Amino acid sequence: MTGRRSLFYGWIVVALAFVTMGIGVTVTRAFSLLFPSLLDEFGWAFGLTAGAFSVGTLVSTIAAPFLGRLMDRHGPRRVMLLGAMVVGSGLLLAELIATPGHLYLTLGLLVSGGSVAFGYTAHALFLPNWFVRRRGLAMGLAFSGVGVGSIVLLPWMERVVLAAGWRTACLVMAVLVFVLGLLNLLQRLRPEDIGEAPDGDATGDARPTSDPRASIVDAAWASVDWTLRRGVVTARFWWIALGFLTSSFAWYGMQVHQTQYLIEVGFVPATAVWALGLVAFAGIAGQITVGYLSDRIGREWAWSVGSAGFVCSYAALLLMHARPMVGWLYVMIAAQGFLGYGLGSLRSTARFPPRFSRGATMARSSAPSVSPRGSGRLLGPG
Repeated sequence: MTGRRSLFYGWIVVALAFVTMGIGVTVTRAFSLLFPSLLDEFGWAFGLTAGAFSVGTLVSTIAAPFLGRLMDRHGPRRVMLLGAMVVGSGLLLAELIATPGHLYLTLGLLVSGGSVAFGYTAHALFLPNWFVRRRGLAMGLAFSGVGVGSIVLLPWMERVVLAAGWRTACLVMAVLVFVLGLLNLLQRLRPEDIGEAPDGDATGDARPTSDPRASIVDAAWASVDWTLRRGVVTARFWWIALGFLTSSFAWYGMQVHQTQYLIEVGFVPATAVWALGLVAFAGIAGQITVGYLSDRIGREWAWSVGSAGFVCSYAALLLMHARPMVGWLYVMIAAQGFLGYGLGSLRSTARFPPRFSRGATMARSSAPSVSPRGSGRLLGPG
């Protein structure tokens, strides 16, 4: 092939990722919808029940670094199909829950842990293969599916839980996940596999597909052929790892406690819940915008912009403690959703340089960043 196709297959890859993230990640987050029903039916301790989600998070954190080798060897079609089978089976078996052990095995180990196969980490292992010049925009579009899924699916699943019970809700989610696995049979690992080039450029075009200076602040640093062994002895590597830990702590800590905090400072419950939904909605535009911005000013500066969003959001929350004004609420929503949630589109573009074009290499290089991120997810809600 010497010319462009009418539609670059990379955009189909992005569309599939959008749907997969919207359903797959939302299914994992739906644990919070099942939580009250599980407490009411079984009467287990709050911490014991919530621990199932933490176990799943721990499993997914441990498994994440090994995904790259699987992805490189078998491709996203088989990996995501396997993930869908694991998560779908966990949801089906959840109907038989009778003891805490059953809960931890099904909704914890299989559902929450298995979802790593089609979550942020899994997509970060192959989506960057398809784009160079517009990588940030593509990742932002794909990951914005999480926000759409939260807005569309979570309210619907809540109605299913209220109308038919949590077991029926698990059955419905299992069907969605199985369909998701079949849909990802259309997914591809890299453009070269189907005779295309990144960004849809003509395969015979000898021109460079991008100017590295357009998206890299420190070109000299990025030009080094980094390996895990070479990276761990540098201070900058550990600053990056600390950044993943603290950003995940801020993200998940705020996500879990925000609604209760707003109620405690004086807002009515309906307003607190509405604010949480509006943050997710703003995050859709935020991930796309910050991702696009990173293609123009560099990943490092865009990451700083997103982190500043969380700083402003925390400041607004603290100011609301003294005076719960609606104005501060809007500042919090805009800063957290439009800027803070924009970091989602950068987690892979900042982690994997373009030369890490193989999943195994990316997995080994990203292991110390995935582990702090997972630790932040565990510590943040605490």
